[in-house]
Amino acid sequence: MKTTQTIFEEGSHKWTAIVRDPARPEHLIDTNEYLVQHAGQGLLLDPGGSEIFPAVFSALSAEFDPSKLVGIFASHQDPDMISSLALWLEFNPSMKCYVSWLWDSFIPHFGGTAETFVALPDEGCGIPLAGLPLQAVPAHYLHSSGNLHLYDRQAKILFSGDVGAALLPADAQNLFVEDFAAHIRHAEAFHRRWMGSNEAKRHWCERVSQMDIDMMCPQHGAIYRGADVQRFIDWFDGLTVGVTRA
Repeated sequence: MKTTQTIFEEGSHKWTAIVRDPARPEHLIDTNEYLVQHAGQGLLLDPGGSEIFPAVFSALSAEFDPSKLVGIFASHQDPDMISSLALWLEFNPSMKCYVSWLWDSFIPHFGGTAETFVALPDEGCGIPLAGLPLQAVPAHYLHSSGNLHLYDRQAKILFSGDVGAALLPADAQNLFVEDFAAHIRHAEAFHRRWMGSNEAKRHWCERVSQMDIDMMCPQHGAIYRGADVQRFIDWFDGLTVGVTRA
């Protein structure tokens, strides 16, 4: 079963991590989903694949009324993070799906109508959630050619999709990175192979280094917080990517 943990709460403003499913089949990659709540509305970030929809829906429903979800943010087009779209829309057909303009004619193959999708520009833009100033942040070619992250300025949280992802062993169940040096070994091969552009990587590192970030929340693995956020940015900035090996 998926479990939930509150990672930020201030008044009606709340972030919930929906994480690790030890019962999932071994051939499926594990994923994290995140729910942002504000003033009674919710936005679900990278809601996962269709095969884990029951586990994510059950975990989310224990924390939040799913009828109050107003939208889904899709960082990119991969099936492990958005192929459950049709199931969420079956529950609430009026939900919007915020996604890069590059994918707004591809992701509809998973479900939805033309009215479902809000195409986001390459430079990013604001995303409304009951007045909360959320911001889509460019992260193109990291790893998808149309890739966006989501920044919550008030909570100082960056949802970073596959950037920062680590493929952790089954016995590594911590929600947060506890030992950066040990943790990053599980991220290196993934980033070398899946991140496609050293130039795009440098631009991203420069951009996010100027942002006020307390937590960086990836789609796979543990959450970076405090000084480990900048440790990751510095590590990533020095890594050669787009190669099968060093």
